[in-house]
Amino acid sequence: MIPALAVAQEVRDRGHHAVFVGTRSGMEAKLVPAEGFDLRWIEIGGLQGAGWKKRSKTVFQIPGSVLASGRILKELAAEVVFSMGGYVAAPVMMAAILRKTPMVVMEPNAMPGLTSRKMGRWVTKALLSFPEAEPFFRRGTTELTGRPVRHEFFDISPKPRGDQLTVLITGGSQGSRTLNQATQQAWPKLKAAGIRVIHQAGAGPAPEIAAAFAGSGVEGRVVAFIDDMVAAFAEADLVVSRSGGTVAELAAAGKPSILVPYPFAADDHQLRNAQAFERVGASRLVLDKELTGDRLYKEIAAIAKSPETLETMAKAAKSLARPGAAKRAAEVLEEVAGKRK
Repeated sequence: MIPALAVAQEVRDRGHHAVFVGTRSGMEAKLVPAEGFDLRWIEIGGLQGAGWKKRSKTVFQIPGSVLASGRILKELAAEVVFSMGGYVAAPVMMAAILRKTPMVVMEPNAMPGLTSRKMGRWVTKALLSFPEAEPFFRRGTTELTGRPVRHEFFDISPKPRGDQLTVLITGGSQGSRTLNQATQQAWPKLKAAGIRVIHQAGAGPAPEIAAAFAGSGVEGRVVAFIDDMVAAFAEADLVVSRSGGTVAELAAAGKPSILVPYPFAADDHQLRNAQAFERVGASRLVLDKELTGDRLYKEIAAIAKSPETLETMAKAAKSLARPGAAKRAAEVLEEVAGKRK
């Protein structure tokens, strides 16, 4: 939702009308009205990872949701449909195909989601973050634009290596049990090595972990949630994280990383993202099932032993950065709508 809102804001700033289509149970129900955008409703559920009852319900909902989406497109006289994938996008894109309304897809992962893969042959333009996603769309329709990222991440200056290494560990806003456990197991070695830790542990486990951290002797802090992630990135020499949307911020900031893909991510897209970063030398990839406190410390120590390694990884990460993604998406939407006119 955050990248989609960034594109919608750019579209609105250019004097156009952006309307969202979503469900009452999705994040869009809260986020879209708060940003002042019109939101139309459809009824649809997911298929991937769902039980047979939910899958059956979703299949039953598809015809009605496609008809409802078609009515919305007709009422709005929509000139172009913008999609970031997901199950909510599928009926709208089906309706767009039936109405011959051009579609622009922004795919932030190295492995496109199910909706984008199935609809790829009808997409007018596909805006990608990774070249690995190109084969899933028609030749000549793809462009590497990246994913919208707050400009503050691009403004983070390279951090000179000091006497003490600072490691930012984050499993996302909800935290990660695997990262939390491995980090706690690594505390004795991190303390002995004088490594400082900033750890976003998630609201649930944070109080208990923070209490234990206070007596560990490790320098740093454990928090439930980091409000100013830009400042945390600027403070860190190295980031340990999952490999979802965070990878775009790592590239923008030019931060070396150890990536631990969430093993249950749809289509294993986090693994593909991490592999793409590791391939260019921006990250070290550790599978979730292989992450222990000892492995985490060894990976950190291997990177920290050489300032040149940190610098090389930082440059590799920065090479993947693509500023202006929201602006470029808005330009493409204007171009596609203009061609239709």
